[in-house]
Amino acid sequence: MKLEQAQKIAAEVIKRLSAYCQKIETAGSIRRRKAIVHDIDIVLIPSDPWNLEAEVLALARPFLPKLSGEKLKRFDFNGAQIDLYYATVQTWATLLLIRTGSKENNIRLCSRAKEMGWHLAASGEGLFDEAGKRIAGDTEESIYQALGLPFQRPEER
Repeated sequence: MKLEQAQKIAAEVIKRLSAYCQKIETAGSIRRRKAIVHDIDIVLIPSDPWNLEAEVLALARPFLPKLSGEKLKRFDFNGAQIDLYYATVQTWATLLLIRTGSKENNIRLCSRAKEMGWHLAASGEGLFDEAGKRIAGDTEESIYQALGLPFQRPEER
């Protein structure tokens, strides 16, 4: 679908869920401002998990969610696949970075980390050194900086 249509659907989902979230933001190709969007990625930190779950189920009707777990909920809404990624305050920035992509950018970041003997956790936990100590992940910029790379805005990824 076109970016504008995806943005409208994402805005509606965010409007319906935001009352139950500490933080909520689009990720993926919408955040990268790609002309064509295949699915809608949203990262959120729940503040009211019970009512959030009820609203997600209401959004997913009349279809049952395609995938339901603790960290990801996937369902169709208004003709679009919605992927909700559940974060915590600690995982927010890294999860937003990873779920924004692009796939090529994620591979580049993970490869750079591996070259340094480190690990960038796709779960959003952060960037870890060879001893398993978290060295970055509170902001997207901190990960680029730790990896010795210039920060790229989402639309540059």
